[in-house]
Amino acid sequence: MEKRKRRERRQKEREQLGDAAPPPPPQRTLDNTREPDDTFVQPDDEELKNDTAVDEFAEFFLNKGMPKILITTSPHRNKRGKETMSFVEDLLKMFPNMTFRERRNYALKEIVDYCKAENYTDIMVVNEDAKQPNSLLLCHLPDGPTALFKLTSVILSQNIHNHAAPSDHYPEIILNRFSTRLGHSIGRMFAALVPAQPEFVGRRVMTFHNQRDFVFFRQHRYVFDSPEKARLQEIGPRFTLKLKYLQHGTFDSKFGEYEWLPKKELVTSRRRFFL
Repeated sequence: MEKRKRRERRQKEREQLGDAAPPPPPQRTLDNTREPDDTFVQPDDEELKNDTAVDEFAEFFLNKGMPKILITTSPHRNKRGKETMSFVEDLLKMFPNMTFRERRNYALKEIVDYCKAENYTDIMVVNEDAKQPNSLLLCHLPDGPTALFKLTSVILSQNIHNHAAPSDHYPEIILNRFSTRLGHSIGRMFAALVPAQPEFVGRRVMTFHNQRDFVFFRQHRYVFDSPEKARLQEIGPRFTLKLKYLQHGTFDSKFGEYEWLPKKELVTSRRRFFL
């Protein structure tokens, strides 16, 4: 009741003052009231520049490399879900130089060793539960890191109305709001999945948008209706990722050193985010 009275009073004041009325205060949200974090990074952060010059992705970006990605699924005794395999097919169309291999019953460490010998740069594993994709594991090679994400809100390309067909051109990539050291590492992991030299003629763009530690993925194509007007046509798929852990090195469930794990003591309020 008190809040409504204050709101009505401010509305009357604005009506009386007209153009001279002060602008309304910005709306308070979880995003703009986010707790400060010591690991926030700035574009001119010299320490960050020095660290990224020698991190696990440095060689890839220095050489403007071409990724070579192996994608597989979780171990399966029964037939994989149709939704899972359709999602894998969408990913194969998304990422240049990606190859699908049957998982069978190979351990992930065996797959890592095989991929290192074959000069793959990344491994992507789509896990499923009840024949629905439910998590995504990324492992950068040869030295890691390894990240596991919860996978939700998957919408296949075929289920997006009026979706565009993907082209073979190398896409642009947009990484939005990865503002901490951890977020910066995750962003570089995503960026290493596509060639460092985008082919702008293809007008294809991938977006990884972080909001409150949920990473929303979208893929679009620029459409020029005239020299003055442009619009976006969605290609798909859509999905949302939530980081479950980041591990140094390649996958090691027993002795791996974790760079980040969600811990209850770290979540001090609803306004505390990590990416």
